[in-house]
Amino acid sequence: MYLRPLYGLRLKMCNMRKIFATALALSAWLMLNVQCSMVNKNDDGMARVKIETSKGDIIVELYNDTPKHKANFLKLAKNGTYEGTLFHRVIKDFMIQAGDPNSKTATKDQQLGDGDVGYTIPAEFVYPKRFHKRGALAAARQGDQVNPKKESSGCQFYIVTGQVYNDSTIVNMEKRKNYNVLNAAFTQLVMKNRDEILNLQKKGDEKALMAMQDKLLAQAREQIKDEPEFKFTPEQAEAYTTIGGTPHLDGEYTVFGEVVEGMDVVDEIQKVATNPADRPIDDVVIKKVTVLED
Repeated sequence: MYLRPLYGLRLKMCNMRKIFATALALSAWLMLNVQCSMVNKNDDGMARVKIETSKGDIIVELYNDTPKHKANFLKLAKNGTYEGTLFHRVIKDFMIQAGDPNSKTATKDQQLGDGDVGYTIPAEFVYPKRFHKRGALAAARQGDQVNPKKESSGCQFYIVTGQVYNDSTIVNMEKRKNYNVLNAAFTQLVMKNRDEILNLQKKGDEKALMAMQDKLLAQAREQIKDEPEFKFTPEQAEAYTTIGGTPHLDGEYTVFGEVVEGMDVVDEIQKVATNPADRPIDDVVIKKVTVLED
C-alpha cells in the first residue's frame, strides 16, 4: 500500500574534471528531472489508471482524500489482480461491477460476487464532496447486517451509470432521508420499550398503544432536533439533474475516484444482455490494468 514514483532519471556523467562542469551538469540533471516529473501529471496530482476491457479502454482518476482505497487500487493494478477478471454484475442505468478474483476461471453460468482478497478496507466517506454522480468509481461491500461499519471489499469495485432525476424527485429524496433519520430514532425507542409494548398488545389496549406511540415519536423528534436537516449540495443537485447518478448510495459506499475517459465504453458495457443474476451473457473481460500516474 506504499506509493512509489513511476520513474526516475539517471544522468550519466563521465570524466568530469572541473568543479564548475560538475555543478553545471548537476544543475541540468535537476532541471530535467523536474520537467519530466511534470509530464502527464494532473493539476491536482491525482493518480490515473487505465482499465483495458474487451469493450474498450476506461481511464479512472483516484482521489487523494481516500488514501486507503487509492493505495489499494494501485497495488492491485500493479500486481495484476484485476487482469482476466470480468464485469460480473451489470445493471443498466445503475452501475457496472467488477473485481471478483473468482471470475477469472468462472464457468459460463457460475454465480459471482463472493470472491475477495482476504481483507476489507475501512470506509472513507468524504461526503458530500465525493458522491455517486455518473462516472463515479466506488467500492463494493457486504451488507450492513454483517458489515455495520460499511467496510469496503478489498478488490471489488463499480462504476456508476445511474439515471437523471428531476427537481421534484430530488426534493422527495431529501424528505425521505430526513424521515429515515426520524424513523431510526423511533425504532430504537420501540426496541427499548419492547416489553411494555408487547404487554399492551397482549391486553389489547389500543388506547394505551396509541399513547405509547405518540410518546415515543415525540421523544424521537426531541432526540434528533439538533441534527442538521439533510439537503443535497448545489453541486450534487446539479449533477443528479443533469448527468445523473445513484444518490441513494451516498454515504453507504466509499466513492474513491471517477472516470475521466471512456464513459462511452462504460455505457456500452451497461447495455449488454445479462442473465437473471445480472451477469453478462457474453463475458466482458478486463484484459489489463495499467497505472498511468501515481
